[in-house]
This record gives sequence, structure tokens and C-alpha cells, in this order.
Amino acid sequence: MRWVVFDYGQVVSRPHVDLPGLAAAMGVPLEDFLASYWAHRDAYDRGDSDLVYWRAVGGGVGVDVSEEFARRLADQDTAGWLHPDPDAVALIAELDAAGVPLALLSNASHTFGRAAEKQPWTRHFRHLMFSADLGTAKPDPEIWTALADRIGARPRDCVFFDDRVENVDGALRAGLTGLLWQGTLTARTALAGLSLP
Repeated sequence: MRWVVFDYGQVVSRPHVDLPGLAAAMGVPLEDFLASYWAHRDAYDRGDSDLVYWRAVGGGVGVDVSEEFARRLADQDTAGWLHPDPDAVALIAELDAAGVPLALLSNASHTFGRAAEKQPWTRHFRHLMFSADLGTAKPDPEIWTALADRIGARPRDCVFFDDRVENVDGALRAGLTGLLWQGTLTARTALAGLSLP
């Protein structure tokens, strides 16, 4: 059985819609905020708490972050990512209706994972996997092993879509069919080429 595995950010979802709002909440220029936001993101996606992450972001821009402020920033950040792309969701729904088993594998924090699990589009997935819960992240070799173990499939039986080349390359090294996400039209063509509906 051929599984199709999707990344979340900028694959299932649209880009974050409120990064300027987060910068404004911290009272710093957007460029400075983004540099610190992304510099510490990998550790957050690997399991750092909201407080540890947002204090690190704040430290990078000279802003003290309390526990309450960290919670508010985490909630605002999560809300900014929860905007699925309708075309991607339509493709996912069609694959599910055709009986293709689907999984989600996202580099994401604990907080985002718990929020995402409540979203309507997740009903199409048999498995939802978030890096913070696994303690490893794409493109590390361990995450592909965790994926295969969770879904009970061989890597060669998995088609994986991601918008980041390094993650696609990691999937390819692990034996998956890794495909760079370039929109639903390209994805449909690729899936048809693999004899998937």
C-alpha cells in the first residue's frame, strides 16, 4: 500500500499570516523579530517549551518575556499558522476519498500540534506526527524511522511532500519518494505519474 505523507507549513497551510503582528506585540522591527524567530525555531520544533522559545526570541531582540507573555505569543503564533490552503485540503480530501492512506509529518511545537489536532482537515489523516512530540525533526534520519514505525509501512512505500529541499533530500536518503511541494497542480501530476489517484 502506497502512503502519501504531507508536511504542514506552506504545504497544507498558507504562509503565516501574522508575523508582523508578533513583531508589533514585542515592540520590535519586523526584520529583527524574524531573525530571532527563525534562529530559535529548530529547538522549539524539537521540544523546547513555549516559555523557553519565546524567551530566546525575546533575548535576541532585547525584550523580556514573562510566562504570561510567552503564552500569549504562542497562541498568536499558532493562530497565524492555522490557515489551510483550500486547494491543498481539496487534494487531501480527494486522496482520502479514493482510499489512499495519508499521514502528516510536521516540524512543529507541542502547542501547535495540540491545536492542529482539533482542525477539521485532520480527519483525512490516519496519523498526525509533530516533531516536538518525537524529539527529533526533519531532516534527521531518526524522524523517517519514527514515521515508518508509526504508520507500519516501508520507507519505499511512502510518497512525501515538503516545501523545503533539505527535508525532501532527507526523505530521499531514507528511501522515501521525496517530492518538492510546488503547489497542488504539480502534486497532482506527480501523483498521477506514480499511479495514485
